[in-house]
Amino acid sequence: MDLLLKESLKASYNQQADLRSKSEIEEWKINKLDTFIEALYKNDFTNVLDIGSGSGQHGKYLMDHNMDVTCIDLSPKMVETCRHKGLKAEVMDYYTLHFESESFDAVWAMNTLLHVPKVSLPAVLKNIHTVLRKDGLFYMGVYGGQDSEGVWENDSYVPKRFFSFYTDEDLVDVVSPLFEVLDFHTIPEAGGSMDFQSLLLRKKPIID
Repeated sequence: MDLLLKESLKASYNQQADLRSKSEIEEWKINKLDTFIEALYKNDFTNVLDIGSGSGQHGKYLMDHNMDVTCIDLSPKMVETCRHKGLKAEVMDYYTLHFESESFDAVWAMNTLLHVPKVSLPAVLKNIHTVLRKDGLFYMGVYGGQDSEGVWENDSYVPKRFFSFYTDEDLVDVVSPLFEVLDFHTIPEAGGSMDFQSLLLRKKPIID
């Protein structure tokens, strides 16, 4: 990621850490978490990496459902709020996942990878693939349904944030080289004027 873009995102989320920590998880997001947890139980998986964990609401929900959760976020203030919730949390981003290969049973990333420039998403997905165990599960949730990329000029955050949005077809295409799509569906206009794209994925072996 461009350093200026990363620093801009960090500044945006540092400012919002306290406010976001006090917010409740929306019901439709709880439904996504519950579906993910059910898949983890079925596979006897417990070790989860929460990428772009924010203030830790999702990580805490997973922890409260008997998951061993590690949270990472590029915002130090967000990481601090995670730790206040009793979560293991580190300042880290998806470009530099400092974990051993196959360290996690599963990865959770909701509304995180939409900040990745399109040219960089394959490399980020490869990093996630590397830290997942064989046949590991990966939940990816993003807003989209249309093809665009850039700073959101109507953003209420300061600095304004960068977003990448994909059509349904393009999003499936970009994840498919590394992951089997177990489930893909959209929630119409969950993000205001945008759909929410929900993907449950399983790690594929890389064939040399």
